[in-house]
Amino acid sequence: MPRINLLPWREAERKRKRQEFGVGAVAALLGAALVYFVVNWQMQSAIDDQMARNSYLNEEIKELDKQIAEILDLEEQKQRLQARITVIESLELSRPEIVHVFDQLVRTTPDGIYLTSVKQTDRKIELKGIAQSSTRVASYMRNIDASEWLKDPALQILETKGASDAGSQFTLNAIQENPQVAAAPAQENATGPAGARRPGGAS
Repeated sequence: MPRINLLPWREAERKRKRQEFGVGAVAALLGAALVYFVVNWQMQSAIDDQMARNSYLNEEIKELDKQIAEILDLEEQKQRLQARITVIESLELSRPEIVHVFDQLVRTTPDGIYLTSVKQTDRKIELKGIAQSSTRVASYMRNIDASEWLKDPALQILETKGASDAGSQFTLNAIQENPQVAAAPAQENATGPAGARRPGGAS
């Protein structure tokens, strides 16, 4: 005997479609939630990795800053030590100079002149004295100009007080010279680097 469905077939079809739509909507929501979770997890992982790299870089920058500060401190110490070494070397070089200067003062002072004051400021020497005449002062200046350890004599004051036979008071300046230091660059230029002789020189 044939079966007869008494329910309207259209209503059943609508119900089936609603069920399929519901299942599809739930699946879409689940898929969207899964995508959101995966994307959010990836983004958070990338942020965490970047934060870790930033933290590492910050630590390395702090370490480099410390090293730079130590290097700068060492540079300052090096400069101070070099300045001290320069001063010590200058004192060592200038120690025998004063002996030569006094020797030249004695050798260059002609008869008829005697010194009353010798004052040195750095390389400048101020000489005060009394001369029998201006001619003696001129001779004194020529002697200083010919000296190896003194140079550039410059007369500042020459005056006669009282009687003419009392002599003239004078003040002149000179510059202390070191012929050994002055000769060093000339020797370097003559020999060239590493002591090599210039072409055409003696073998």
